[in-house]
Amino acid sequence: MKIIITGSLGHISKPLTQELVQKGHQVTVISSKPEKQQEIEALGATAAIGSVEDVDFLTTTFTGADAVYTMVPPTNFFDPDFDLAAHCNIIGNNFAQAISKSGVKRVVHLSSIGAHMEKDSGLILAHRGVEIILNNLADDVAITFMRPVGFYYNLLGFIPAIKNQGLISANYGADELLAWVSPTDIAAAIVEEFETPLSGRKVRYVASDELTGHETASILGEAIGIPDLKWILVSDEERLRVLEAVGLNPKIAAGLVQMFSSQHDGSLMEDYYRHKPALGKVKTTDFAQEFAAVYHQK
Repeated sequence: MKIIITGSLGHISKPLTQELVQKGHQVTVISSKPEKQQEIEALGATAAIGSVEDVDFLTTTFTGADAVYTMVPPTNFFDPDFDLAAHCNIIGNNFAQAISKSGVKRVVHLSSIGAHMEKDSGLILAHRGVEIILNNLADDVAITFMRPVGFYYNLLGFIPAIKNQGLISANYGADELLAWVSPTDIAAAIVEEFETPLSGRKVRYVASDELTGHETASILGEAIGIPDLKWILVSDEERLRVLEAVGLNPKIAAGLVQMFSSQHDGSLMEDYYRHKPALGKVKTTDFAQEFAAVYHQK
């Protein structure tokens, strides 16, 4: 198959590209950074240098492809003027136009757990908005919406608090069962979707491990030499204060707090448990080694 990958060589797109190339697919990777071209080509893929904000570029790149993997690229949450919902709306519409104009009939889109929620999910409402845009494409476009759970690497954001306070604190977690995922397990699931015939629309959840916040903290603590590391539950107000104090865009900070509050009250996970996936290969104990390496570097 001829497959187009967005996301440059990010956490998911790089292992996805590697696996698809290994399986003999013809892969083109879209990147906005010309300096990534050599690295992309070294993986056996073709580089398409351009922006997902350029509909004409996307349409040209998508034309002739059997399938595309779409995702909204990471953005700067510290930019005080950034509007995530508007950004996702623009990118989502660009993808929809390029898919329609190019004639692509198979799409795998990276969405998020919680995209089933119509309200009270914070930042995830932006991902839901992209799903709605893509769902309006013609019925003959087969789309899988990938809804991964919490990324392991988001746990790296707790490193400053561990170093400064000796604990993890958040407005979710502690005794709650949390689901974590590795980008490599997401990539493997995307490959399966590309290689499995589909008509219409499909939602697929992806997870690697399920542990309580306390269990997660214990594993990470053991890896960094703090075996009694605790995960402390704090109020929404306290979490918001901390996020704003480190300089996050106030709207982004509020969206994160609401997102995690929906995790705490269980609404974020409702659809996940209705469509519970088999767990992937990468366990929290595996990620703990990466966590420890970053922890000791800082």
